[in-house]
Amino acid sequence: MGDRESTGLLQYHEFASARAGQLFRIAYLMCGDWHEAQDLVQTCLAKLYSSWHRIQKSESVDAYARKALLHTYLSHRRLRRSGEIPTAEFAEGRAPGDNPELRMVLTEALSTLTPRNRAVMVLRYLDDLSVEDVAGLLDTTPAAIKSICNRSLKQLRALLGDDRELLFQE
Repeated sequence: MGDRESTGLLQYHEFASARAGQLFRIAYLMCGDWHEAQDLVQTCLAKLYSSWHRIQKSESVDAYARKALLHTYLSHRRLRRSGEIPTAEFAEGRAPGDNPELRMVLTEALSTLTPRNRAVMVLRYLDDLSVEDVAGLLDTTPAAIKSICNRSLKQLRALLGDDRELLFQE
């Protein structure tokens, strides 16, 4: 392996190590499943690795990674087959976090949205991207993103009802 290849591999490794946690949080909030989120991030990072020589030259590797994760999530939702086997017991413990009640309420509420609307809400409000950035990731107009946000927020507010108070507790 030449110096250029090893430098590129080192840069990829540094990027993946630094951003994997953030990508996982985004993936988890989009899909609502711990294991599926891990699979999505792993698939996304594999796609990034295979094109790293081209991606690292772009202005925003983070934006490219988010877009790759988003497309992986949406295509996974379109191709999803029912191969899961229900079980009565969970093998894992509680996920880390400050307020498990809030996390459960939000995750359940987000799961009622369509995959595309859920992705918009996660990217816009939880990953704190601008309307224009989300529109760029989805290859659509800012007006379409605003419309999705308005409809989704209305749906979430109606669904949360009394549980909305959890959102504002400290």
